[in-house]
Amino acid sequence: MGPTVLVKIIGSPVACKEGLKESWREVTEWVAGQLRVRYGDHVSVQYFDLFDPNCPPIPPNSQLPIVFVEDALISSGGKISVPLIRKKIEELKDTE
Repeated sequence: MGPTVLVKIIGSPVACKEGLKESWREVTEWVAGQLRVRYGDHVSVQYFDLFDPNCPPIPPNSQLPIVFVEDALISSGGKISVPLIRKKIEELKDTE
């Protein structure tokens, strides 16, 4: 596998009666672990809070969580899908 593939996930804290939960950040950490097992250092996962100044631009009409592999938007809203992320990574590997 060639250069490191960058996965960017954008989320935000979720308000509940117990306060704020960082559910999407926690899922992102789990996803990063799953991808690290399969691809090692060839994949890097970054989480961005929607309200962080360094958050990537949000595509129009998108919903959180937003997942990019490199610059390609692969999902908006719903769940963060490891199989969908892996599929895009494999497509990128095939074009090397």
